[in-house]
Amino acid sequence: MRGAVYSRQIMDKIFFSLVCFFSCLSVLPLILILGYLLVKGLSALNWRFFVRLPQPLGEAGGGIANALGGSLLLLGTAFALAVPLGLLVGIYLSENRKSRLAGYARLSVEILQGIPSIVIGMVIYSWLVLPLKSFSALAGGAALGLMMLPVIVRAAEETLKLIPSALKEASLALGVPYYRTILRVITPAGLSGIVTGILLALARVAGETAPLLFTAFGNPFWSFHLGRPVESLPHLIFYYATSPYEEWHRLAWGASFVLVAGVLFLNVSAKLLTRRWRVQF
Repeated sequence: MRGAVYSRQIMDKIFFSLVCFFSCLSVLPLILILGYLLVKGLSALNWRFFVRLPQPLGEAGGGIANALGGSLLLLGTAFALAVPLGLLVGIYLSENRKSRLAGYARLSVEILQGIPSIVIGMVIYSWLVLPLKSFSALAGGAALGLMMLPVIVRAAEETLKLIPSALKEASLALGVPYYRTILRVITPAGLSGIVTGILLALARVAGETAPLLFTAFGNPFWSFHLGRPVESLPHLIFYYATSPYEEWHRLAWGASFVLVAGVLFLNVSAKLLTRRWRVQF
């Protein structure tokens, strides 16, 4: 009997050790990537790197100020296009869970989430770039917003489903109209979960390059006009990393470090908000 118990304890320790080993092994690629970016990217970071425009070919120095501003413009445009629509669709799906239209909408959202980003870029190219006869920040923001939409819809739907039904019933029993109950009672109660979904959606599209090649295209100068091409960090990294110039390679590593740091910040913020929301409910 003691031998059987002892053998089970040994097997348990062996299994636990294997789980820990493979868990550490799965984290190792992330550590190596971040470490390599840290070594290659930090050498390019300085104050001028963030506030200056790229220099002409053959000249040292320069920065990524236009790409930083363009990325913020693209993400802001995507935010403005995707969040209101995604939130409204998420509210509808949470309030009408068994209707036929909700089933079709939910299926469409799931299919949209699986479409490759380059295909979305080609579609927006046909819808906006060709009719307007110009690459533009609006087209880039629309492509990123279309990619954000499924994440926001699912986050809003799943979050609002967890709100106790008694909260809505109490509001309606007090004579509050249905639309005000949704906007002033139900939605604020799930705000942390909704914001978490928005942050995750922004983190997902912040590093997308393929759709921007067909839409925003790139611009070596300052540009905050929605109807004109605009530079972005992913496009700048792609363009500089494939060039034959060492100075551009240095800027590409620095921009890569900034982009990864921004994505990590969004993911960590979403994680902290998720934990706070779980504590509240």
